[in-house]
Amino acid sequence: MPKKLIALAAAALCCAGAYAQSSVQVTGLADLYVGSMKMAGDVGRKSVVNSGGMTTSWFGFKGTEDLGGGLKANFQLTSFIQVDNGTQGRFPNDTFFSRDANVSLSGGFGSVLLGRWMAPNFLSSVVGNPLGDSFVFSPLILHKNVPLFNASGWKATTPSDTGWSNQIAYSTPDIGGFKANLQYQFGELLGDNGKKNVGANFFYFGSPLLLTGYYERDQISNPGQGTYLGTTKKDWMLAAAYDFKVLKPYLGYGQTKADNNPNKAKTLQVSASAPLAGGSLLASWVKTELSASNLDRKTFTLGYDYYLSKRTDVYAMYMNDRITNQPTGNSVGAGIRHRF
Repeated sequence: MPKKLIALAAAALCCAGAYAQSSVQVTGLADLYVGSMKMAGDVGRKSVVNSGGMTTSWFGFKGTEDLGGGLKANFQLTSFIQVDNGTQGRFPNDTFFSRDANVSLSGGFGSVLLGRWMAPNFLSSVVGNPLGDSFVFSPLILHKNVPLFNASGWKATTPSDTGWSNQIAYSTPDIGGFKANLQYQFGELLGDNGKKNVGANFFYFGSPLLLTGYYERDQISNPGQGTYLGTTKKDWMLAAAYDFKVLKPYLGYGQTKADNNPNKAKTLQVSASAPLAGGSLLASWVKTELSASNLDRKTFTLGYDYYLSKRTDVYAMYMNDRITNQPTGNSVGAGIRHRF
C-alpha cells in the first residue's frame, strides 16, 4: 500500500508539473456608458446606452506554454463585442476574432508572431494620449480611426484599421525601457505578391519620460482577407509624455498621405492628465488639418476617471467637436468599465 501511495503521489506531482508549464486564461473587458451624443456635422442629438465608452469591449482566450530554456509558445484568440445588445464585432461584418488571432514564440530574443494582431499605429496612439483607446471620447483616436457617416464626410486618417491580418511581427526584448515592433502584412492577392502593408513602432518607458512613435506604408485593407486600397498610404506619428506626478502633459504630431490624393492630414495633439481624489482628471485637444482643402477638425474632451478597484472604474466625459463649415457637436457621457 505505501508503495502504491508513493507512486500515485509521484504521478500527481508529475501531472501538476506538466500543467504548471502551460496555462490558458479566459479574459476580457466590459464597458458600457449612457450618453447624449452629437458629433460635428450631425443634424441632431442622439441619446444612447452604448458599449465601449473608454475601451472597446472584448472577450477571449490567451495561453502560454513554457518550452524550456526560456522559450515559450503563446496564443491569443480575442473577439470584440457590443455589450449593450450582445452583437459580436465592432461593426457589421467584422471578423469574429478581429482583436487577436495569432500564435507566437517568445524568449530572450524577443518574440515572433503570426496571424492577426495590432497594427503599428494602434498601441502608439493609445499610450500617446491620456484617454487611451477610447473610440468614443479620445480626440486622437476619433480623428485617426473613426469616420463620420454624416454631412461632414470626415474620413479616418489611419490607412488600414487598428489591426492587421495575415501578418508576421517581430518584437524586440526590453532594452533599458526601449521596445520596438517590426510588422509585415501579406497582401495574399492572387498574381500580385507586391501588394502588402509594412510598418514599425517603438516605445521608451523611462519613468517619468514616455516616448513613442510609428510608421506605416499600407496597400491592403483590413480586417479579414484584405483587398487592394487602390493606392499607397503612408502614416506616421511621434508622441511624448512626462510625468511630473501632479501633472502629466502629452504632446503628439503626425501626418497621413495617400499617393492618389493631394490632401495631407496633419494632426497635432496637446493633452494632459492629473491625479485627483483617487482618480484622474483627463483633458485632450486635437486638431487635424487637411492641407489641400482648407478644412480642419478640432476636438476637445474633458473628463474624470475614478477607480473603484484595480479592475473596475467609472468615468464621466464632456466632448466638443468642430469641423469647418459644419454644425458643432457637443457630447456628454458617463459609464463603467470592468476587466476580467
